Order: sequence, then C-alpha cells, then structure tokens
Amino acid sequence: QNDSVVAGGGAIEMELSRYLRDYSRTIPGKQQLLIGAYAKALEIIPRQLCDNAGFDATNILNKLRAKHAQVGPG
Repeated sequence: QNDSVVAGGGAIEMELSRYLRDYSRTIPGKQQLLIGAYAKALEIIPRQLCDNAGFDATNILNKLRAKHAQVGPG
C-alpha cells in the first residue's frame, strides 16, 4: 500500500483546520466549540479523498496532522 503524502489533495483544508484548532484554544465559551467544529469539518475533504483512493483515512490524516504540526504557522 502506498500511503505517501502528496501536496494538494486536501493540504489547504488540513492547514486551515490546524490553524482554526490552534485559534479556538485561545478563546473562551461556545465560540471555541463552534470554531473547533468547523476545523473538524474541514478534514472531511481529505478524509473523503483517502476513502475514494482506497487508503486508510485515519492513518493518512494522522500523518497529515503530524506534518502540518511540524511545519507550524506561516
């Protein structure tokens, strides 16, 4: 099975999700929950791409999250 990470294919959505999750941790109340839910919803796009390609979506998304965390903001 080939589970290499390729630029594109949900990369923007994963980066936006990471940014929004980080931002949501800085604000209190219901807004934090709403922004966190939106961040999670953005991950549906790369998850669906993985499913369509026959990959293990959970494994790939975990790798993508790790890669985006290494790069960091900006």
